Amino acid sequence: MSDPAQTQNPLPALSDAEIETIHQETQHWLEKAVIGLNLCPFAKSVHVNNRLRYVVSQAATPEDLLKELARELLALNRTDPDEIETAVLIHPRVLTDFLDFNDFLGAADALVEDLELDGILQVASFHPDYQFAGTDIDDISNYSNRSPYPTLHLLRESSIERATETMADTDAIYEANMATLEKLGLEGWKALGLKARG
Repeated sequence: MSDPAQTQNPLPALSDAEIETIHQETQHWLEKAVIGLNLCPFAKSVHVNNRLRYVVSQAATPEDLLKELARELLALNRTDPDEIETAVLIHPRVLTDFLDFNDFLGAADALVEDLELDGILQVASFHPDYQFAGTDIDDISNYSNRSPYPTLHLLRESSIERATETMADTDAIYEANMATLEKLGLEGWKALGLKARG
């Protein structure tokens, strides 16, 4: 007779060494791409001041990930922003297919509403195969949201509002990102030592 726990969660748990590698690769991406290319002007201060929480999930099913997301959203809401301003929930064992991941984002947004955190927290998304609607899979613009592993970024609305107050045109961020990535190109992205699709 098979063990029910093994049937529900057939993947072996990530080892401490695997978790550390996933954390380090995500941090390297943050430093080299997100901060290094200034893809998010708000990221540097959070990183430098150690107010970014990294969580590597053991979840092997979307249901388990949703439960963990709920815990992290509630924990972030309870925590002083001067200690932890934002968090990334990295989930390497589930939603590795981008279409499945994209479908899950609706459930993530619904969860924020169910927890009565709408207008307080929001969830941004990053994925190794991220693809904006209307783009080719290898379009360099997709790399603005390409991370080493599927990742949910938990953000405080107040942090976004505070950061955008200092900017005359927030749409310019997206436009600048596209210009930066076009100039960099796929070879330039790979030269940063970052994972690239294929």
